[in-house]
Amino acid sequence: MKQFLIVGLGNFGFHLATHLYGKGHDVMAIDKSPVLVQSIKDLVTQAVIADATDAATIRELGVKNVDTAVVGIGSVLGDSILAVLNLQELGIPHIVAKAISDPHKKVLAKLGIQDIIFPEKDTALSMAKKLDNPNLIDYLPFMDGYGIIEIAVPEKFMGKSLKQINMTNTYGVQVIAIKDPDAKHTRFTPQADDILNPGDILILLGSEKGLDTLKIATEK
Repeated sequence: MKQFLIVGLGNFGFHLATHLYGKGHDVMAIDKSPVLVQSIKDLVTQAVIADATDAATIRELGVKNVDTAVVGIGSVLGDSILAVLNLQELGIPHIVAKAISDPHKKVLAKLGIQDIIFPEKDTALSMAKKLDNPNLIDYLPFMDGYGIIEIAVPEKFMGKSLKQINMTNTYGVQVIAIKDPDAKHTRFTPQADDILNPGDILILLGSEKGLDTLKIATEK
């Protein structure tokens, strides 16, 4: 069990906190809004009305021993930055922060935050990928310029081995795993002689350019 501090209980913070608690973790959730704190008090370990931009208040909460703090404040850039700085002063080892714009992301990066999430942008990108590619089941941004996709095996690949398709050299895309149609069995680090069957689902890692090249090639 890990200890988490969730700062900001908008839609993002609320669902993150309740899901982590549901997984059996110790979760403290804080927000300035009594209404938001009241709405989550029975769904997490502890819910507290607190202003994360106030250094003294944060110190009094005794949260310095949490494993990870997630700053979900997004609407006011200054509040997000102050909350991050206050948590850094406490020496919390892992801080994750939500960004709502590219300038916001740049400021957080300057503060040394490595785990910066962009929920609205990532969701929009994932949806755009799905609408653009009918074979696409899911898309996850991995790092700048790279992504992980879950895709139904294109018709032109069915009955062929990974060696025959040669995705790495042809498209610059790596096959991470293959799931069977019922998703009851997953072959991780599949072998070159593995055959792709109708209904199989591929999990691929690659650059955006490589993934787009694969999409175009499988549409022909």
